Amino acid sequence: MSETFTSASDEAFGLRDHARLSFDLDADICVVGAGLAGLTVALEAARLGASVAVLEGRHIGWSASGHQLGTVMPGYSLPLQDLVERVGFEDARELWMLSKEGAEFVRANATEELMPGIAPSDGALEVSNVDDGERLIGRLQMLNEDFDTEVEGWQIDRVREQLKTDHYFHGVYYPKAFQVDGRKYVHGLAALARRAGARIFEDTPVVSIDPSGIRKRIVTPSARLRASHIVLAGNVHLGAPQRRLWETLLPVWRYAGVTAPLGDRLADAITFKGSVMDSDSVDHFRIVDGDRLMWASPETTWAARPERFAGAIRRRINAVFPRLGPVEISETWGGATGQTVHGMPQIGQLRKGLWVASGFGRQGMNTAAMAGQLIARSILFGDDRWRLFSPFELVWAGGPTGRVAGQLVGMWGRASSAAAGALARYRERARLQENLREARLAEANRAAAARPPRRRPPGQMQPPPAEYPEGEGG
Repeated sequence: MSETFTSASDEAFGLRDHARLSFDLDADICVVGAGLAGLTVALEAARLGASVAVLEGRHIGWSASGHQLGTVMPGYSLPLQDLVERVGFEDARELWMLSKEGAEFVRANATEELMPGIAPSDGALEVSNVDDGERLIGRLQMLNEDFDTEVEGWQIDRVREQLKTDHYFHGVYYPKAFQVDGRKYVHGLAALARRAGARIFEDTPVVSIDPSGIRKRIVTPSARLRASHIVLAGNVHLGAPQRRLWETLLPVWRYAGVTAPLGDRLADAITFKGSVMDSDSVDHFRIVDGDRLMWASPETTWAARPERFAGAIRRRINAVFPRLGPVEISETWGGATGQTVHGMPQIGQLRKGLWVASGFGRQGMNTAAMAGQLIARSILFGDDRWRLFSPFELVWAGGPTGRVAGQLVGMWGRASSAAAGALARYRERARLQENLREARLAEANRAAAARPPRRRPPGQMQPPPAEYPEGEGG
């Protein structure tokens, strides 16, 4: 993988001693899953004085949490206007403020001296695949005035000054958004949680959970654990212990790659230094290591070897930035996320002492961080803001049939987005050609008007008037 993702080893974070749980244990809180959400619960709860045990079936950040582009900005997968229509303005504003708190939590951790090498950089740009300036103005007003979020509207010329392609039109720039090395962040988060007192056990899958009683019971292959609270943060990999939760998520594998060094030709095509994502969630990219391009695009509802998608990523880059010429994909990776039917994360209490933090597909790092903070504070301080997520209950995602349908819908959505973008670019070219024709016609008319009237040579007689036919004239 790239220098940006792997230059710091696990030993540098002190992670080699996360052994399998091999003895019975009691804790205040048991977290199932050592991804972004689970580790944030562990860190926040341990800082607040609770005893915490984290159980991870494989290893820290092994799936989506350790394989993402690291963009941190406010918001959810559900569009803001849809969120307002679903829960009302006041609750939508509260939910948006929570997402901003999650982003600031990540920023605070990213500046920790104990989390080295995650290379934070500022700015995120959401670009439109179609020419829709009126919708852009309405969204800017809502974000600025109603949701207290600093954003800038970029006109087409400014977007294309930064991204040398006619693929994109208007843009929304988030100056306070930022990005970090995602893999290093999740490992640094684990290191901070351990230093705060949390105990993390890898290679420890959960066999069964009994959530009844004051002290809940968790069974693993080699030990048992009791806890007053259980937090399920295992996403689509929970499986049999919590089948009801697992079946509410549509598993989606997102694939990404990093190009070989591109030298000066990358600067000729892209001068924007932050993250770029399109309005249809098809492409997400940014520059890493100075002259390499990190790009996420293909997704499926089944697992596949990431290297199979190198060609698709290369073709997508060439389609958007043809001036780059041929590019080589030097590394690829992928991870599974759980996407919900309603487009919002699942955060809250399933029953007394049994909590869920899941459904973070397409939600962003800020949302997983916010969920971890919120649940830890709910358990220890009685913070009940998790109830804001109550309208977004567990909804069955359709099982295997739903996964096939989800893939077909995704393919249709991407095709529709591509068609809409192609139509928008065709209309733009037609408009430019029409403007050029009108400019040429106007120039010709001006030139004709400026020419002096033609004079007759001296001595040339005036031609006689035409004779009228019989019966006409005066």
